[in-house]
Amino acid sequence: MMKAYLHDTEKFKDTSEATGIFVKKTRDLAFRIEDVIDEFMYKLEANKHGGFTSKVKKKIKHVKIWRRLALELRDINVELEDTAKRRGRYIGGSDHHERSTNQTSCFVREEDLVGIEDNVDKLTRWLVGDLEETNHKIATVWGMGGAGKTTLVDYVYKTVKMDFDIAAWITVSRSYNVEDLLKKIAREFGISVDARNMEMRNLVMDDVWENDLWINIMDVFPKHCVSRFILTSRKYEVASSVNSGCIIKIEPLGENHSWELFCNVAFRNNDDKRCPSELVDLAAKFLQKCEGLPIAIACIGRLLSCKPLAYFSWKNVYEQLELQSVKNVIPGVDIILKVSLQDLSPELKNCFLHCAIFPEDYQMKRRRLIMHWAAAGFIKEKDNKTLEEVAEGYLNELVNRSLLQVVKKNEFGRVKRCRMHDVVRHLALDKAEKECFGKIYEGSKTFSVDSTRRLSILSGNVVPLSQSGATRLRAIHAFTSSVNVDLLRPIIASANLLSTLDLQGTQIKILPNEVFSLFNLRFLGLRNTGVEILPEAVGKLQNLEVLDAIGTGLVTLPKDIAKLKKLRSLYVCTRIVGVDGHLVGINVPRGISNMSGLHALYSVKASLETLSDVAALTELRTFGVCHVISEHSFNLCSAIRNMRHLVHLSIIASNENEVLPFEALCLPGSLSKLEIEGQLEKQRMPKILSSWLHLNNLTRLCLAFSKLDEDSFSCLMVLRNLCFLQLGKAYDGTKLYFSALSFPRLRTLALWGSPQLNEVRIEEGALMSLVDLVFSECPELNQLPHGIEYLTALEELYLLDIAVELIEKLRLERKGNQCNEEFMKISHIKKIVARLTDKNIWERIC
Repeated sequence: MMKAYLHDTEKFKDTSEATGIFVKKTRDLAFRIEDVIDEFMYKLEANKHGGFTSKVKKKIKHVKIWRRLALELRDINVELEDTAKRRGRYIGGSDHHERSTNQTSCFVREEDLVGIEDNVDKLTRWLVGDLEETNHKIATVWGMGGAGKTTLVDYVYKTVKMDFDIAAWITVSRSYNVEDLLKKIAREFGISVDARNMEMRNLVMDDVWENDLWINIMDVFPKHCVSRFILTSRKYEVASSVNSGCIIKIEPLGENHSWELFCNVAFRNNDDKRCPSELVDLAAKFLQKCEGLPIAIACIGRLLSCKPLAYFSWKNVYEQLELQSVKNVIPGVDIILKVSLQDLSPELKNCFLHCAIFPEDYQMKRRRLIMHWAAAGFIKEKDNKTLEEVAEGYLNELVNRSLLQVVKKNEFGRVKRCRMHDVVRHLALDKAEKECFGKIYEGSKTFSVDSTRRLSILSGNVVPLSQSGATRLRAIHAFTSSVNVDLLRPIIASANLLSTLDLQGTQIKILPNEVFSLFNLRFLGLRNTGVEILPEAVGKLQNLEVLDAIGTGLVTLPKDIAKLKKLRSLYVCTRIVGVDGHLVGINVPRGISNMSGLHALYSVKASLETLSDVAALTELRTFGVCHVISEHSFNLCSAIRNMRHLVHLSIIASNENEVLPFEALCLPGSLSKLEIEGQLEKQRMPKILSSWLHLNNLTRLCLAFSKLDEDSFSCLMVLRNLCFLQLGKAYDGTKLYFSALSFPRLRTLALWGSPQLNEVRIEEGALMSLVDLVFSECPELNQLPHGIEYLTALEELYLLDIAVELIEKLRLERKGNQCNEEFMKISHIKKIVARLTDKNIWERIC
């Protein structure tokens, strides 16, 4: 009831000082109740374990605890009654307001590009108009936050980057460090690329704050090559400080363009994108508040697109805007964004505010976000969906509302990485701090955790934190590798209700003992740390749901890990490089069969005993196993047969010569990703591959060392829904043939390590969705694939260490501007890259 009250009064708390006071008091009481309940449930559960004598001792020991908790609840109840009385006296019922709950489902779509045509033409002409000019050329785009600078440059960047050998997009934070920035640029350009071969470069530096940035880095770029640079900034001083031949100022949209963008977004579910006549006046009022700012128009438009096309529903949203405008609490665009926040459900709002604790411009990965949200209790299973499925729906909704921006999607169209716009993040951080949801520590000497629930550490100097009380803290997230975890000991020790501890990427080697007293811990993040040992004390973390220890130094897990009955996700890989660069799985103890609630187990080192135990884990969605030998096949196939819900399966043999007799391998129809590294029995291979006919959900397949040939490869064509196919040292045939209509949805095909392959044939109608094609380490491939001209969707072709004569021929034709029949076959492909490692050649053909 208290949470419902907090949600219902959200839109009113800034319009009345008294309302704000009572909302803050109610939230504080709700936090205190939550703390009491968590401690009570833990102690109650602890009483159930052990023998009679042990239980009696625990009950006696806990008498003082029960009394303390009872007194705490009594005090809370008295304060709650007092608060309710005073609220009725000072506020009355004036803040009750009906809230529309009728929301239509929304789907992620690309933002509409409106009013940028002239700037697109200007910037494009300037970038590629004269590629013979071999010197630096710099363009700057500036304007207020949310005006569309990044939208403009992103559109042009995607259009012209194929005209350059190398292209990179770098977001510059306010507190950038020159050395770190240069390292970031180097990584984006690719460290393996020989600078002597980079004839044309294109670099975008987005959201620059300091005037001297270009001066600090300009000397590292070669001056005698075709180089183009674009800087975006909110500050005119930055734009004017660069000696640029092209300066573009992004102005707010005019009336017509504002109306066009608004209609495109608000009525995107209508074919004609037209505003109904009864809503025209209200639409005009909304646009007046947006003041031509694209992010505001898009945000309010998306909000309204989820509402019924009814006057009363739109009027309700507009009245919320008016309420915010009365006190002018958050001026300008913040008012628009704030209303979008108020329209979020409590669960979705928590997920959104959580995203603000990540550093500025941080690219958040889908899986990490989902695990954080689930561990924090923001997600509940519903409509027969798992926590992960519900969480992904929330992520898509936040993207759909323009509250998160998609950075990258995977080959299946799912969000892979996203970020938060600076303007949106500013509002979210302000709100998170005011509501004690979370605070960011950036090295302030006077920082206090106070009653905040989540702490984000962005500075390695955590001495002030060790002097701050943290009894209310529920989550600690470290985003700097230099954090000294020993200095965090006092704050961890006092935060006995901590539910999330994410130390990903820090230099920690040993977990403090205080961690194992965190009975409420649900998420422990150790990914890419130096941790090499987990003690048996980890078994005390009875509420742990996620242990993420990929890329650590762990070799084995303690036997008490099997006591963690609530664990859902166990990601454990040692950082020692294994087969073909894969991380190596680790030893797991006997008794892992008791962890029946596991949804993810990745990756374990195979043994007969381990595979027998894994067979009991019937709820697994993700399973990875390595060091598999032929003797393991029966146990492995038996275990997988029990995994009826499996989505991602990875099987890695002990070495590339290990033959895996998988004729008994029965894969579940739910499987979406499959990775097998190891030889399949040649005689039984066609039967094995043909048995995959039912895998209609399989979209990603990676095979290595499989010894496929012309006959067995044709059996893979039953997988008509594949989007990604990679064959690494997996094809031993001399000819590769794609029949008409084969692999209709495949977008990426990568084939490497095929020493005998000398001919590829593609019939018309095959591979019609292919976008990326890679041939690598195929020394006998001396001609382009026959039928490559039929691949009209193909955008990128990589010919890496194939026959020297073919690459040399293409290079000569390019330099001589010859357009013979062979070259015309690939003229429609935007980017063709050739590499001959032995000759130190890396070259863009077109």
